[in-house]
Amino acid sequence: MAAKKKSAKTAKKVSGVRARMTKTQVYAELSEKTELSRKQISAVFEELSTLIQRHIKKGAIGEFTLPGLLKIKTKKKPARKAQKNVPNPFRPGEVMDVKAKPASIVVKALPLKALKEMAQ
Repeated sequence: MAAKKKSAKTAKKVSGVRARMTKTQVYAELSEKTELSRKQISAVFEELSTLIQRHIKKGAIGEFTLPGLLKIKTKKKPARKAQKNVPNPFRPGEVMDVKAKPASIVVKALPLKALKEMAQ
């Protein structure tokens, strides 16, 4: 069999960042690297936020994929009734009462293969 073909885009060497970047620093770095203004970068992030919201809001598809990076999913959790005299998992032999919980929607961000490989 033939050896794995290298992708047309080769991964460039990147250095690790030693401190967490603020929103302003992220915008400034992207502005510098892409030669776009900070206002344009800000507009891109705002539109991306709106696009994600349109995908995951109530009544929408409930899933958004940022190509090559991550997938954002929503999952409906049903309401949970109150329970009395449930065995306590942390203290065997004791019982406890569990409060009722309303139905809710959980948002999960799942990394895609390329993002996992970036961390290696």
